[in-house]
Amino acid sequence: MSARSGRGVAGDVVEIVPAYLDSEAIRIEFFGDEIDRISVIDVLTGTVTLKGTPPPEKPIAPLMADVNCGKAAKGTVTTRHYVVGAASGLGNVFVYVKGGLDGKKFDAPATKPVIDQVACLYEPYVLGAQTGQTVEIRNSDAFLHNVNFMKSEAGNTPFNFAQGAGAKPVDKVFPKQEVFVKLQCNVHPWMFGYIGVVSNPYFAVTDKDGKFTLKGLPAGKYTVAFKHLKAGEVTQEVEVKDSGATVAATLEVK
Repeated sequence: MSARSGRGVAGDVVEIVPAYLDSEAIRIEFFGDEIDRISVIDVLTGTVTLKGTPPPEKPIAPLMADVNCGKAAKGTVTTRHYVVGAASGLGNVFVYVKGGLDGKKFDAPATKPVIDQVACLYEPYVLGAQTGQTVEIRNSDAFLHNVNFMKSEAGNTPFNFAQGAGAKPVDKVFPKQEVFVKLQCNVHPWMFGYIGVVSNPYFAVTDKDGKFTLKGLPAGKYTVAFKHLKAGEVTQEVEVKDSGATVAATLEVK
């Protein structure tokens, strides 16, 4: 943690900025010699909703019929094209700052986001990472998969490797921004996973109810993008103040 401003005496405000963006920035306000109030700052929160009625998800019949995958599965497994939760909230939307950071460069975090192969599915289905950040690819299944990044639209290096039961995780780095990097298992061709790779640390993936939080985003005006694998992308102009901001976005069924 590092202090952004303030002296920590009566009437002053001290803002603490986390060294990594997995925790919020904190404002500490003093009254006399004691702390009067502690509050979270520089946080953009919001909800993405879906307009329209999506087609019903379909059971993945080949998965259920596979001798290994069928045993590993818990109940009927369906596609995940539109994950819609409470109040039409849309899951698996990649939210990221697309504009407003011109000229700023960000070091890649030391933390490793993880994408795993579990019961013949990629988990999570949609992951976020920063350019230059190491992504850890695991196989938690007791049988063979392969991980194939066949083609890049942005100049990232494709790869294809086998990953057997008990194999060590494989680290991969994507130096170019690309939304999305698409992973596929050719052993189990229904298996797809997606990584949104951007050049700044301000991104998130919506949960099952369409909610998200971007932490540590400084006050300012930004273009925020909301991208979904089926419903496409919309953008909004957002002003974030020291107290944070809240935004609502809508995508339509396509």
